[in-house]
Amino acid sequence: MNSTSDVGAETTSGQHLSFRVRQARYALPIELVREIIEYGQITSVPMMPPCIHGVINLRGNVVPVLDLAARFGMSLTVPGKRTCIIIIETSQEGTAQRIGLVVDAVDAVLDIEPAQVEPAPPFGAGIRTDFIAGMARDEQGFTIILDVRHVLSLDDLLQLERALGDVG
Repeated sequence: MNSTSDVGAETTSGQHLSFRVRQARYALPIELVREIIEYGQITSVPMMPPCIHGVINLRGNVVPVLDLAARFGMSLTVPGKRTCIIIIETSQEGTAQRIGLVVDAVDAVLDIEPAQVEPAPPFGAGIRTDFIAGMARDEQGFTIILDVRHVLSLDDLLQLERALGDVG
């Protein structure tokens, strides 16, 4: 699974939502994205890891909100004019879980072909390489395609479920 074509197949070819965290460009497969909402009204939840901002009420549902910058080891995001929350849906052991990801700005929907995707470098990307599904090259440089399974590890999802149980 170390060849470029395997990585491309793993990251699902096709459309990806691109966004920025600090100055770096990232992307997620569009099929994970449910909606993009304005940053606002986040309720803090005690005893959560620092990268968890808290929860939001999304049409009557409690949705945990994770700060990607903090998850990557940077300082918490200070909301600006373009800061938003990407609502994604993941499946953990057959249960769908919606999670909000705080990002500095959403850029565009990109068509990323498998031939454009390279494996993650062994070091130097500024984040743990297990967070990276691949790196797409274009005329502006690289876009890091995130592996949501590792960004939201099983331990994190279990903590979120416990927090949601206490809040809901």
